[in-house]
Amino acid sequence: MERTQYTSIEKAYEIAKEMYASYGVDTDQAITQTLAVPLSLHCWQGDDVVGFEGSDSLSGGGILATGNYPGRARNGDELRQDASFAFSLIPGKKRFNLHAMYAETGGKKIDRDELEPEHFKKWIDWAQEQQIALDFNPTFFSHPKASSGYTLAHADTAIRKFWIRHGKACRRIAAYLGKTLNEPCIDNIWIPDGSKDLPLDRLGPRQRLLESLNEILQESYPAGHIIDTVESKLFGIGSEAYVVGSHEFYMGYAVQRQIGLCLDMGHFHPTETIHDKISALSLFVPTLLLHISRGIRWDSDHVVLYSDDVRDVCRAVVRANLVKRVAFALDFFDASINRIVAWVIGARSFRLALLEAFLEPVNQIRKAESEGKLHERLALMEEAKTLPFTAVWDYLCYREHIPNGPTWRSQVERYEREVLSHRR
Repeated sequence: MERTQYTSIEKAYEIAKEMYASYGVDTDQAITQTLAVPLSLHCWQGDDVVGFEGSDSLSGGGILATGNYPGRARNGDELRQDASFAFSLIPGKKRFNLHAMYAETGGKKIDRDELEPEHFKKWIDWAQEQQIALDFNPTFFSHPKASSGYTLAHADTAIRKFWIRHGKACRRIAAYLGKTLNEPCIDNIWIPDGSKDLPLDRLGPRQRLLESLNEILQESYPAGHIIDTVESKLFGIGSEAYVVGSHEFYMGYAVQRQIGLCLDMGHFHPTETIHDKISALSLFVPTLLLHISRGIRWDSDHVVLYSDDVRDVCRAVVRANLVKRVAFALDFFDASINRIVAWVIGARSFRLALLEAFLEPVNQIRKAESEGKLHERLALMEEAKTLPFTAVWDYLCYREHIPNGPTWRSQVERYEREVLSHRR
């Protein structure tokens, strides 16, 4: 950018700052708060959920990455290179979210129940270089022992025990990541278990899942090393009629065990949103993990946009002052477009929605509500929608030396020419 553009950004910010001040909002503080909230970017957007176990496509688990846009990361070095570049285009504190299938074993065949922290050493070294923390997920799909669609709820004891050992191994790895990187690692358990058509026995698989989870969580780790969460889903490909790990199951389990609960924005009925669940569940579980995603029809994992749903989620967290008890992570995969652009659009859209939430004149709205002036409450909520928050966003990016507007897109285009186009 030329200096004149910087000056226009600064001028626009000063006008916006004055307008927000008339509503009792400190824009400098809102920027600081927005940048301080960690966002965990998901590794699987960079390689279409393939992993490093020798497969060249995702298989099973009720999920599917569609498209064949050129430039997919083929190994850990390429995936880390792409993620590092994406980081440079995204403002704010960042984390990186790994799946167990992204272990790097030096060419040795290591099954998932035998994984150890050493198989993620390159990821740890990279995270230390980037000055970020890592999150983790067991991988209960794309494996011969998951071909039936059942894992922790499988009726076969031997298969179920294999997946229990995998869950235990992943908790050991997550705790090690948290200890090494000095920030608790979120270990999120999601399984694909379910039935394509109507099952007779709905209770039996859930009893087995309950027992499996109890065994996985049996060993205790320091709270500063690991945060355990469980994640539900409404349905997936091959599990349209019945999902063992329903919202009701995991909500009850998280409350009973006092562990974290993950709410994925795309894992509920297409007409159902999660923002009103946040304040309710905050009364009963210690941690909420929010997977920021976008559902379209049957598919739950589209690139996050600056949408009403995302804005509602951010407002719900900020209005209830739950920022320190909520963790945010992206969860989508689109192989039909440039994968780095998908990361950047999703992360920036979330960060913009979060900034808007911090800029809302909450104190004035709360005062009007407490005084019974509901007309004033509604008026303030409506006026907040048209305040110049984009001028604050432009200044946030400028201050953090993050390219904005067409500049970041041109940088991605250059990266595509110089790096991605050479991958075959």
